[in-house]
Amino acid sequence: MNTEYTNEQIIELVTGILETADENLVLPIVQLGHPLLRQRAIPYTGQLEQPLLEELLEAMRQTMYDAPGVGLAAPQVGIPLQIAVLEDLYPIPESIASEREREPLEYFEIFNPTYTAASERTAEFYEGCLSFEGFQGVVTRPADITATYNDRDGEAHTQSFSGWQARIVQHETDHLSGTVYIDKAKTRSLINETELWRHENMDVATAKKVLNF
Repeated sequence: MNTEYTNEQIIELVTGILETADENLVLPIVQLGHPLLRQRAIPYTGQLEQPLLEELLEAMRQTMYDAPGVGLAAPQVGIPLQIAVLEDLYPIPESIASEREREPLEYFEIFNPTYTAASERTAEFYEGCLSFEGFQGVVTRPADITATYNDRDGEAHTQSFSGWQARIVQHETDHLSGTVYIDKAKTRSLINETELWRHENMDVATAKKVLNF
């Protein structure tokens, strides 16, 4: 489902949502069950004047930091536009970084993104979502992708991502088509984060034995 909006409606919606931000520009994050999480967002075609766009992007960035998370899509703050912000610079143990093929991901923004698998390699790991708080599930995804997207100035980019970076890009791009990670997760792997931490961040192989999936 792709609901049509006029530019005026988008401007009014974005302006209203930005008014809900706190003093640190942090916006409320909508949770699973909100209809925008199940709709294809509309392409960004310059509906917002530059100052309003910049205010939205900064609010999304601060909301991502506050959560904290490594990505945030516009529908997660109630805005039906194909925009997402991404960054992963959190310190993690070297052993986990190696297992996940995780390299630091500098902050960037994607508008109207798409991705395709760039190899036959796949990887499965636990994922969580700021719009489905408290749970994680195992998702198998392409380990190498080619992504296309525009930046805030409308310039087109084609970029390759691998490992954990590829997973983040796929997760956020999926949000913009109305897909949440649990749609792709192994349902028996779903675990409350309290249990995940109790098992000391158990890896997927251990989880398969414990949860029988």
